[in-house]
Amino acid sequence: MGTWAAGPFDNDAAADWCAALDDASPQRRALLVEQALREAVREGDFLDSWPGARAVAASAVVAAHLSGGPPVDSAYAPEFLAAGGRLALSAELPALALRALDRVLADGSELAELWDEAGELDEFAAALAPIRAALADPAPAAVVAG
Repeated sequence: MGTWAAGPFDNDAAADWCAALDDASPQRRALLVEQALREAVREGDFLDSWPGARAVAASAVVAAHLSGGPPVDSAYAPEFLAAGGRLALSAELPALALRALDRVLADGSELAELWDEAGELDEFAAALAPIRAALADPAPAAVVAG
């Protein structure tokens, strides 16, 4: 996987997922976010890097919809969100996104292993910290029921 920085959209898997999200119909986008998160939290599976990276990007998308969440301002993020677009996300997605991020950083995650082998796991975890903080304490009114 090509990775150029620790941000949630700064790798090939996330960039490809964001392009697919942009290409999807507006009605299908929230489902794609949820699917990326659910894939990451499956019990008992070793989490490969590509679904892990997609889950990180999806978590960033969810967090950006919350009051005080980090903005989606990467050049590799979904273009419709960077342009101010919104998704109709269910109220359960912040908790699911938080579980997905925990899974990405846990033992049994190839993405965490790769960052650890590079000696930069702390940098990766620090890049995810603002996303985790927003997801851990979501403002309920900021999530649009869908």
